Parts: sequence; C-alpha cells; structure tokens
Amino acid sequence: MSKLTTVILVMCISVFAIVKATAAETKTADDNSWIASLQTKTPAAGFELAIKMSRMAVKKIQPDVAMLHKLRPIYATDPNSLIAGSQVVAINYQTVAAANNYWRK
Repeated sequence: MSKLTTVILVMCISVFAIVKATAAETKTADDNSWIASLQTKTPAAGFELAIKMSRMAVKKIQPDVAMLHKLRPIYATDPNSLIAGSQVVAINYQTVAAANNYWRK
C-alpha cells in the first residue's frame, strides 16, 4: 500500500470526527461555518454536500494549499487513491442520507 493511500485511509477515519463536530455547529452572523445542517431537499443535493464535506475534511487535515496543489498530480493519476477518495465521499453520503431519513416522506 502506498504512503498516499495510507494517508487517505487515515482521512477516512478522521472524517467521522470532523463530520460529527461540524454537524453540531450552528451558522450565525459571527460564525463563518460552511455548514449549518446535514439536511438537504434532494438526494442529489445530499451527494453534493457529501463531496463538499470530503473536500473540507482534506482542507482541515492539510491546510497548506501549496502542498495540496503539489500532491494533486500524484493522487490524480493513482487509481487506489481515487478509489479511496470515492470511499470517503460514499461514507459522507451515507451520513447525509441517514440525517435526511433517506429522503422518505
């Protein structure tokens, strides 16, 4: 397993803690929080939120933007890294779907 794949798998584990902490936040005028709720109107909007959550987790874990851009060409061509990234999005989508009662009426 490559070092980058290991890092991405650690990110998967870390996502739960970040999602839990972020979901508890409430957006206020003084708060620059990017997420007010896990509630979405449609499954498609939920999927977009899952992608946003995944991207924000990466930004929190690696705040150095230059390093993010430096590493992007490496993981962008590594199938294992892309699959691991997709797994993070899938886990986040499961979280959003559960928070929305799977969009049942």
